Amino acid sequence: MTQSLHLLRRKQIVVICVLLFGSVVWTFLPALHNGFINYDDDVYVTGNVHVQKGLSPATVAWAFESTDASNWHPLTWLSHMTDCEFFGLNPQGHHFTSVLLHAINAVLLFLALRRMTGAAWRSLFVAAVFGLHPLRVESVAWVAERKDVLSTMFGLVALLMYAQYVERSRAPNPRLKVFYGLVLVFFALSLMSKPMLVTLPFFLLLLDYWPLNRFRHESAWKLVREKVPLFFLAAASCVVTYVVQKHGGAMELMAEMPFTARLENVPVSFCRYLGKLFWPENLTVIYPVVDHWPMTGVLLAAALLLGVSAASIAARRSHPYLAVGWFWFLGTLVPVIGLVAVGEQSMADRYTYFPLIGVLVVILWGAEEMTRRWRYQTAILSVMSAAIIVTCILLTRQNIIYWKTSETLFRHALAVTSDNYSAHCNLGNALTGQGRLIEALVEFQTAAKLKPGSSENHCNVGVALANMDLLDEAIVEFQSAASLNPDNGLAHHNLGMALERKDQLDQATHEYKEAVRLMPGYAPAHNSLGVAMAKKGRLDDAVTQFQEAIRLDPSNLPAQGNLKMALELKGH
Repeated sequence: MTQSLHLLRRKQIVVICVLLFGSVVWTFLPALHNGFINYDDDVYVTGNVHVQKGLSPATVAWAFESTDASNWHPLTWLSHMTDCEFFGLNPQGHHFTSVLLHAINAVLLFLALRRMTGAAWRSLFVAAVFGLHPLRVESVAWVAERKDVLSTMFGLVALLMYAQYVERSRAPNPRLKVFYGLVLVFFALSLMSKPMLVTLPFFLLLLDYWPLNRFRHESAWKLVREKVPLFFLAAASCVVTYVVQKHGGAMELMAEMPFTARLENVPVSFCRYLGKLFWPENLTVIYPVVDHWPMTGVLLAAALLLGVSAASIAARRSHPYLAVGWFWFLGTLVPVIGLVAVGEQSMADRYTYFPLIGVLVVILWGAEEMTRRWRYQTAILSVMSAAIIVTCILLTRQNIIYWKTSETLFRHALAVTSDNYSAHCNLGNALTGQGRLIEALVEFQTAAKLKPGSSENHCNVGVALANMDLLDEAIVEFQSAASLNPDNGLAHHNLGMALERKDQLDQATHEYKEAVRLMPGYAPAHNSLGVAMAKKGRLDDAVTQFQEAIRLDPSNLPAQGNLKMALELKGH
């Protein structure tokens, strides 16, 4: 009889997992109609020759050696390579992989919470809201954010292995070390996809307090010592991430923002994230940096955070889920809250992918506790849960539409934010790709007015002017870009092309050489320098540059054609 009941429960769990997985997949299916966008998708897929080659010994080696995109995340590169192996550059396949991974994450979250708490229906609702909430759209509908869903998948598997480890640690078990080893392995895999879950060792200590209740039987010091290998992995990941991002220039984008301004943004961002959870309005891909928040708002936000933290600590014995869920939210957001200047956004929906689960735990367990004496508790909570889930589905499918093209995405960003120079810049790039040069120029000029000290913005204006054959005006913009940032290799390269079109070969050659010095791995700069050398009759030097361009990018057709012509001129 007991075995029959156990089998029945297992069948119920399987049915629940299938329904949860199917509902998440169905909700995000519209993402399959979206294309790639011009914001990082080129870095990760459409403009990355290594990824497009698919899986091979050479590309796998590159994935583990590469620090492109200012990150070391080899498993993310391998994931994109696998997609290219099967789907090529068909965006539908890439989106489908992200949708599947996200649906798997919802199921893993349900299984992990249920195993640790024993509360199946509350765990299911947390997993459903996690999987269906519109805040998840950015992580799923944006191909470049594959690292979000991938790293969280490995992190959730590590969580499941940890739950197994804790269960077996309560009695002598020969397989105990195996499960601890699996925790280490999957934590490492998570960090090799994206270092977002670097706080996992601290998070596991929270779970030791509740719902695993290990502090009742074990000393705090023993539980900390147990996680020393995890702390070591986390520390190593932090060092690697810092070095790679600093070397890649990711930390320079906000270096001009004073630390005091970043400090002000911390409590405000925490509260804004909470607001987006309860009222997911005006979600967008880029939230522009605010240089200064009103001190009243900063103090109120800080007071709210401190008040809730103090209340949850005070109620830790009678309501332990409050402290665990709340500090789950605060702690796992710390790496991306903005204290360390990385990127140029004040906040991002993708950063909430794992942290807001903690708030959902607080809400669900709190709702169950507060309504425990209600006569129709089950019916009322079921109706409310269904209403919330349906609302999430409708809002999520609506937000997925904005990611259809680069133009729709950034027009939406401009509609729901103000002074968003990055959105203007990216919209200009999208319009340029469509040949709508005058409209693109307007967007680039607007971006330059919003951030006149940006070398990139002046470079974009110059490109738009050069595309319209306004070379003198373009040269002025490129010179401004190079003056604002002498290390901007693209500015030197574009300046060289404009000068070459005006037959100023000596000046153009100088700029090309500067571009090659600053960007030795940029194939177009070598090709342009080769063309200038050929025009000056220096065919040997030209052949060398064309060969280097082809070595860097074997699919570079202009360099291949130029090399053939140069060799023919040399009589080969």
